[in-house]
Amino acid sequence: EVQLQALGEGLVQPGGSLRLSCAASGFTFDDYGIGWFRQAPGKEREGVSCINSQGDGTYYVDSVKGRFTISRDNAKNIVYLQMNSLEPEDTAVYYCAASQDVVSLYLRVRGNDYAMDYWGKGTQVTVSS
Repeated sequence: EVQLQALGEGLVQPGGSLRLSCAASGFTFDDYGIGWFRQAPGKEREGVSCINSQGDGTYYVDSVKGRFTISRDNAKNIVYLQMNSLEPEDTAVYYCAASQDVVSLYLRVRGNDYAMDYWGKGTQVTVSS
């Protein structure tokens, strides 16, 4: 059974940090690129960042560039999203998704309508004082 789970729910103050994890099982993890997405209340889901299958290629949307860092540990089947200098605008439910087609993954994070192979359940991030 394929499982993809975003973990690391938290409430942090503006300027704070939080690390999310995306834990995967049931598929050949190192054959897939992984993307992070988020959905704020009343807004559409948007891409945040993605990483290719070997971890040597990453992409960030402009709003998080320089503040968020994506990484992966293929031995543990986990992708991380380190979020620093958090802002209230980062408040959202965060999801991870897997795609064997890295081009589709990059394009989906950039806002184009491409299907992902697997989606995980989300985790809530709230940035508030």
